Amino acid sequence: MGDHSDYAKKVFTIEAQAIQQLSNHLDDQFDIAVNLILSTKGKLVVTGIGKSGLIGRKMAATFSSTGTPSFFLHPAEAFHGDLGMVSKEDVLLAISKSGETSEILQLIPFFKKQKISIIAISAEQNSTLAKNAQCLLNVSVNQEACPLDLAPTASSTATLVMGDALAMALMKARNFQRADFAQFHPGGSLGQKLFTEVQEVMHQKNLPVVPPATGMVDLINTMTKGKLGLVVIQEVNKIVGIITDGDLRRVMKLKQAQFFQLTANDFMSKHPIQISANWKIKEAEALMVDKKITSLLVVEKEQLIGVVQIYQVA
Repeated sequence: MGDHSDYAKKVFTIEAQAIQQLSNHLDDQFDIAVNLILSTKGKLVVTGIGKSGLIGRKMAATFSSTGTPSFFLHPAEAFHGDLGMVSKEDVLLAISKSGETSEILQLIPFFKKQKISIIAISAEQNSTLAKNAQCLLNVSVNQEACPLDLAPTASSTATLVMGDALAMALMKARNFQRADFAQFHPGGSLGQKLFTEVQEVMHQKNLPVVPPATGMVDLINTMTKGKLGLVVIQEVNKIVGIITDGDLRRVMKLKQAQFFQLTANDFMSKHPIQISANWKIKEAEALMVDKKITSLLVVEKEQLIGVVQIYQVA
């Protein structure tokens, strides 16, 4: 074998050693993390940016498919409405190698104000993230597999494996069985989306609905209470429009002087996309991706009965 294959072997060795070293990092912090997630009545919110974000997305998918409801929160999108997906009963799993990622640190005040527990995955035990977390899962490595010791390689592998360890520990603690796994993976694949209907996952309670003449203050209050990042406009039992947090930001920028004189009717998006409750979540996901939207209104006999969002079906 040539030099290239020799270096590949070196990469394998470095990354394998990084995984083995994780055992030395394990302490009661791991047990604290597991117990925090087990005790929550909400979801496990996973966040990270860059390569940490890519790994975080995989983690969220693994958690969700093995009995721990989870979704990925992009830190840059969080301050543009996505924080509305977070409830006070959730737990945050924040991933940052340095523990000083600005986009992650900006989220901390919100989660602390909501009294939401924070689990940190970081290589720096004295970082700002670690100091603000209830527990730290240490993923430090001796070196990266990168020839310059710069690109996250061994560290990202260690982070991924730590996530798998956490998911599997939770799976075991929940006594998650083959029958449960089959429910989420019919036919031995991720076929759940093909069989589960929207009505099984949609939001149904306290839906944010207002009439067209609603003023801006009441509209914002309704959107905030609804925690879906949107308000549905309804007139005489008929849906006539929708306003999302994005619409709100855009009209605030364009019409600052008149902002608080506006009503929902002045800037709502008319004819919002509607689906029925018996749609499969795979169909709902495909439609949202195609239309580049994050929410769908679920309607029966022209009446709003639910809202389904992309994180519920992803």
